Amino acid sequence: MNCAALPDTLLESELFGHEKGAFTGAAERRLGRFELANGGTIFLDEVGEMPPPTQVKLLRVLEDRSFFRVGGTQRIQVDVRVIAASNRSLKEAVALGTFRDDLFYRLNVLSVYLPPLRERRSDIPLLVRTFIAEFAKQHDRNFRGITPEALQIIVDADWPGNVRQLKNLIESMVVLAPEGEIRATDIPRDIRERSSTLPVRIAPAPPREIAGQELGFIFRTLVELKLQIEEMRRRIEDRPSERVEVIEVGTRDSGLGTRILEASPDPLAPSPESPTPVIYKRGMSMSDVERAAIDAALRETHGNRRKAAETLGIGERTLYRKLKEYAID
Repeated sequence: MNCAALPDTLLESELFGHEKGAFTGAAERRLGRFELANGGTIFLDEVGEMPPPTQVKLLRVLEDRSFFRVGGTQRIQVDVRVIAASNRSLKEAVALGTFRDDLFYRLNVLSVYLPPLRERRSDIPLLVRTFIAEFAKQHDRNFRGITPEALQIIVDADWPGNVRQLKNLIESMVVLAPEGEIRATDIPRDIRERSSTLPVRIAPAPPREIAGQELGFIFRTLVELKLQIEEMRRRIEDRPSERVEVIEVGTRDSGLGTRILEASPDPLAPSPESPTPVIYKRGMSMSDVERAAIDAALRETHGNRRKAAETLGIGERTLYRKLKEYAID
């Protein structure tokens, strides 16, 4: 069931059915997809496009395994496995207020992430050969295959349209290739140049309700950031004797431009143990230094993220965001 393919007024009827006379044009009773899938599986594609009223009814089905047809008074029990898919981040939709958080957590029992085609390039040769055989048979063409040079170009290309784009390209080349073989010259120029950009389209302005929700999300984020800064300032003011400065230890250079930096407390204050050294390499950016500091804090706290955040003087939310940003496990 494609949740984005039907208008909001028809989606609920399509999913849950309706009684005769429930609305204009309802000439007879109709069973919905959930009722028809009883004892089996229903796949909800583009579930992120489902309107809020239908989200409420879907949540009730997932919780109680029951629903009412549109215009009906009899409760219908079903036993259905629900699989949902979305091409956009539902977490961001929850943050913007366009998708219910309770429905998201109810659906997110087992999550499967399908990476884009550019992140699994080893699959491309197999897909190309499969599509060539399929379309050669479909269009009744005596097709020999693809040259190694052409295959390498396809593997190296960026595929913003993923498998659909690859499949359509292979079909066009199977139909149009003059020699019964895909060669490098048969591949369109934009693919040969590994262009990952699409034509620029000016997006329409969002509805006023969505824009207000986005502003609310931004406001909450700024307030949270302000509170974290105030907490850091309070900790610094409460413990002035534990200020830390970064000092350079030695100037030895092993030919790789590597120097060792370590965090050292105030020389007048006793140090219970030597801190974890941080390695600085010539040419490191600020983000590299920040990542090294996070790694060192996690090692020092044996992976305890709460203690690591306290050591770094930042909030746990900020630390989790940095871990995700730097892909630190």
